Amino acid sequence: MERTLLQWRLLPLLALIISFLSFFFASRSFQAKEVSKCSLLPHDHYWISSKRIVTPHGLISGSVEVKGGIIVSVVKEVDWYKKQRSRVKVIDYGEAVVMPGLVDVHAHLDDPGRSEWEGFPSGTKAAAAGGITTLIDMPLNSCPSTVSPETLKLKIEAAKNRIHVDVGFWGGLVPDNALNSSALSSLLDAGVLGLKSFMCPSGINDFPMTNITHIKEGLSVLAKYRRPLLVHAEIERDLEIIDGSDNDPRSYLTYLKTRPTSWEEGAIRNLLSVTENTRIGGSAEGAHVHIVHLSDASYSLDLIKEAKGKGDSVTVETCPHYLAFSAEEIPKGDTRFKCSPPIRDAANREKLWEAMMEGDIDMLSSDHSPTKPELKLLSDGNFLKAWGGISSLQFVLPVTWSYGKKYGVTLEQVASWWSDRPSKLAGLHSKGAIEVGKHADIVVWEPEIEFDLNEDHPIHFKHPIISAYLGKRLSGKVVSTFVRGNLVFGEGKHASDACGSLLLAT
Repeated sequence: MERTLLQWRLLPLLALIISFLSFFFASRSFQAKEVSKCSLLPHDHYWISSKRIVTPHGLISGSVEVKGGIIVSVVKEVDWYKKQRSRVKVIDYGEAVVMPGLVDVHAHLDDPGRSEWEGFPSGTKAAAAGGITTLIDMPLNSCPSTVSPETLKLKIEAAKNRIHVDVGFWGGLVPDNALNSSALSSLLDAGVLGLKSFMCPSGINDFPMTNITHIKEGLSVLAKYRRPLLVHAEIERDLEIIDGSDNDPRSYLTYLKTRPTSWEEGAIRNLLSVTENTRIGGSAEGAHVHIVHLSDASYSLDLIKEAKGKGDSVTVETCPHYLAFSAEEIPKGDTRFKCSPPIRDAANREKLWEAMMEGDIDMLSSDHSPTKPELKLLSDGNFLKAWGGISSLQFVLPVTWSYGKKYGVTLEQVASWWSDRPSKLAGLHSKGAIEVGKHADIVVWEPEIEFDLNEDHPIHFKHPIISAYLGKRLSGKVVSTFVRGNLVFGEGKHASDACGSLLLAT
């Protein structure tokens, strides 16, 4: 009788335990489903193993532990079995390279206002498929341009729940705000990571060019925030037209003559007259000048090297298209290759590679600058009238590797050019390296795998037809891309939800 009474008394307790366990496992199942919408991997704690992991201390064979979107340990293979926990998921990528995700500090996603050119969904899907885990969106080509807190808010609203990788924003330095320190401060307080200006007409009506006075005043405000000014460094000069020269608008050389190296050199010489203020003890100490998409590897580069040697806070980037192509190779009427500054001759390309390998050029960016196909005038082939810009976002990693192999480019250099240095420029100190405490932003890729970039290859940016890389054979297949621990791209598929984070300066 007593045993029966005890059993009856235990029944409510057993029911409570069963109810709790049912809730617990149902909750875990629900969480896994929630995670899977952002990630193709239903785990937030796992290991990534590989024979080739690129770390700040060199290439290792070992494993990376990811928990809650953060890298919590990095171990060499010899120490792996001491750290491994049997219940934690292990993804073994074998000989594939595990590298920090790429940080592209120069991309035009054209959203809001010109999403028919690109847009956040397609642009960030292309980024994820290419191993880019962080994009910094340029303030122009969207409509309106991002030159005020109000226009930044429009950009933020357009990006919410529509980005597959992390995205930050540059603001615009234009005549309307350059001489108004409170206006610039408001824009910086609103969260832009730095400012961008043009020293020549941008081609966008609400983003006019700045002069050296505007730039000087902008640097004085940026110094207080310790954020960079990115500069398109070309200044228009009067051109001499040689009688009897070939001025066929379908000839690339005709376009090349309209933007000579003297435009870059003149702009950089002018710009460096104020960068001396960024030196230690200078009136703009704390500010930094970053010269975007350098094309001229001659006098322009010499000026930058000289300024760095004097202590000016200056960096410079170039882009894969300047390292991959040369003017002599561009077919007649093929306006896919038009950009500014222009792709120059093969000798200049060799000098750019030399500067990359010697460290005189600091980093790479895509300058992904798409448009509608009709604005490229593909059938007309008029280089003088076609919209300029190279579409490349998804393929900058294999392009860099494919064209860099003959120069002896290493995996560590690729990580430096595409991850470490760009993240530091943008002030994103939680990114850019496979290191304990950093975001688990990781690309897994196979450098030895070749593929033909043709109509059958899955391309995720909006208008593949306008890419200058179509028809090329490249090395370097992206296998997987992780953003804050979420597997956002793997084996050709994207996670269903766009769960990238907005990166706002504080």
